[in-house]
Parts: sequence; structure tokens; C-alpha cells
Amino acid sequence: MKVEAIKPGPKPRKPDGTPDRRRRVTPPNKPKHPGLKPHRHKPGD
Repeated sequence: MKVEAIKPGPKPRKPDGTPDRRRRVTPPNKPKHPGLKPHRHKPGD
């Protein structure tokens, strides 16, 4: 079985032609978004 990864496409553009920034966290809002938890591997993984 072949596994194919999903590739992220280009960011959508607003009608005026500028990139849509909705998928990015702006610096003023950064404290509201905690970082990811550290990733732990089980023994043998």
C-alpha cells in the first residue's frame, strides 16, 4: 500500500490580492496560544 502525504497548498488571497493571514498567529495574540506539548516516544518506537 502506498502512502501519499497531503501537501499544503498556497494560502488563499483576499479580493484585493493580498495574502489571507487568518492561518497565522499575530504577535499580539501569541500569549493566547500555548505551545505544543513535548513529544514523548514509547520505548521501542
